[in-house]
This record gives sequence, structure tokens and C-alpha cells, in this order.
Amino acid sequence: MTNALTLPILASVDSLEHYSKVIKTYPILTAEAEYALAIKFKQDNDLEAARQLIVSHLRLVASIARGYNGYGLPQSDLIQEGNIGLMKAVKRFDPDRGVRLVSFAMHWIKAEMHEYIVRNWRMVKIATTKAQRKLFFNLRSMRTGLNSLQPSEVEHIAHTLNVKPEDVREMEARLNGHEISLEANIDDDSDEHYSPIAYLQDEGLEPLEAIQAKQTEIAKTTGLTHALQNLDDRSRRVVESRWLQESGGKTLHELADEFGVSAERIRQIEQKAMQKMKVLMLSSR
Repeated sequence: MTNALTLPILASVDSLEHYSKVIKTYPILTAEAEYALAIKFKQDNDLEAARQLIVSHLRLVASIARGYNGYGLPQSDLIQEGNIGLMKAVKRFDPDRGVRLVSFAMHWIKAEMHEYIVRNWRMVKIATTKAQRKLFFNLRSMRTGLNSLQPSEVEHIAHTLNVKPEDVREMEARLNGHEISLEANIDDDSDEHYSPIAYLQDEGLEPLEAIQAKQTEIAKTTGLTHALQNLDDRSRRVVESRWLQESGGKTLHELADEFGVSAERIRQIEQKAMQKMKVLMLSSR
């Protein structure tokens, strides 16, 4: 797809300002226009539609790239890598899933930038504990300026990340004073799982998996609500009291006292209600 598309070229740092002006000239698509273009590309392999989807999101890539300024890598290179991620996102985007491209593309854009950082940033090993790893990937973004952290800032960051203030000060000194290595030194005895390369990657769900998981959750919630609404009042009360309470459900005997029947009768009502709900939830899929 990339070979057949004509996109703005960012060849060097000198052209960054011009590139920024160019990408701002591309309009942000409405949801309706985005859907129509995505359908054209998906169904007809319309490369012009794909191009419009990509260029309308180039400013998103540039914005994300600015968030990685602290790594000391060329902005132009980060943007180019992010654009590759954007193209991959457009290729995989399914407009019928009800998610905007901007949300879907962020994972792919960041993944390509992370990969670029892993390949190109030489760093000394500094993060050997969970607290240090957390600090390493959050401290830069949480700083409010380029000067040394003030005591109040140290306390705030420590509280937010649930680490000790001395850990914050130590990490600040390390980041300001040295380069660090993403990969573990093969000559030492350290555990390779504690090297930054092991945890720079996003361990969250892939975009499609996340969307599917969300849709499954919505379907289950909708199906449960529908099933409960189709129960009689007593059966619904029994199910809700037994299984849908945040602080623990009522016992069979407690409900038996409430309705003036035996605990065995409550169990029968519950069993029948659950069977009916199961049928209703399966039929609503």
C-alpha cells in the first residue's frame, strides 16, 4: 500500500517546520466521511481513499512524536516511523466495528515509535526494580520543566507513582547524567527480563482484541439486562439479591424469610430463573 501512495515527505529536521504547515492543511474528517472512505478502501481497495484517511491523521502522528522528545531522537525520524504505524492501522481498520480511526491508530503509531527507540537509543542499564522501571517511563512526561525537580514536584511524582521520593531523585540524576542501554549486557549476570527492552513494549491488548473484548462486554451487559427484564418480579429479585450485589449476596434462608417460603423454594425459583436467563442471553447474541 505504501508504494502506491503519495504522501508529504519529511526528509530532514530542516523541513520539519514546512512539513508541520503542510499536514495542517489536510482537513480532519467527519465520522461519516471517514466511514465512507474506509469502506471504499476495504471493499474496493481504493488507494485514494486510503491516502485521504492517512493524510487526515498525519497531525496525530506529529503530536504523538512530540511526546517522545525526551529520548533525544530526531523528531523527523520519529514522525516517519509513526507514519508507517498509521499506514498499518489504515490497512487493518474495520469501520464497521464502530471505533474511530484516531483511537484505533494510536496503538500502531506508538508501536512503531517504540520499535524505533529500541533500535536506536543507546542507554546504560538503570532500571532493575519495578519502581525504577515505572519511574523510567513516566518521569520525563511528568516533569513540568527542564530544571531540576523541586521538593514539591518530587513528592507529587512519588505519590502519583507510589514510589519513594528518594527513588524519584535517584532516577532524575541518572536520566540527567548518563545514557542507558535498552538491552542487557550479555557479559553480566543480570536478569534479561529487567532490561528496558523487556518492558518498553505495550503489553496491552492489540487494537482488534481490545475492540472485540469491549464489544463482548457490552453484549454481555445488554444481554443480562434484557434477560432480567423478562423475569417476573420475584425471580428478578432473587437473582439480583443472590448474584448482583457488590457487597455479597443474600443467602437462601434470608430470601426465604423475606418472601415467607422455604429455602428450597427459593433455590427452585433461582434455578428456574437462571435457566431462563441463559436461554435469553444466548438467543440475543
